[in-house]
Amino acid sequence: MPMLDGIEATRQITSDPAAGTAKVLILTTFDLDEYVFAALRAGASGFVLKDTPPDELLAAIRVIAAGEALLSPAITRQLINEFAKIPEPGNSKRPAALEEITDREREVLTLIGLGLSNDEIAARLFVSMSTVKAHIGRLLAKLGARDRAQLVIAAYSARLVGDR
Repeated sequence: MPMLDGIEATRQITSDPAAGTAKVLILTTFDLDEYVFAALRAGASGFVLKDTPPDELLAAIRVIAAGEALLSPAITRQLINEFAKIPEPGNSKRPAALEEITDREREVLTLIGLGLSNDEIAARLFVSMSTVKAHIGRLLAKLGARDRAQLVIAAYSARLVGDR
């Protein structure tokens, strides 16, 4: 992109009120951790590599358009490895927002952090799909997260998943 990079374009799109609820799926050859983290911080809802097969790319577009978030498996593996390397802070106290969530919401957040889909979460917790969506909606609101990708980051940051 000659005038600005994908990260800055994402930042501009997601922060522009005129764009409404526009979602951004990053399609790139870069799978560098810094680029992935910057894209997610800029508001990207998904991140896939250019070598993704066409049918999987189409599925990714549909997932993002439906309001979900998606990271290619290779990127998810990298994120997990990077978060596992983060040392436990000296003060192991959880963020205040995390104290406001219920035990069930914490379970849902943990399962999101592990990469489970809504269907898988519903099956694991023996609840309906609408119940899972309600929990996710409350998590988004309570944690100030924009989408599922940010919930994954919150789950790792709170050490609910990964190397605890």
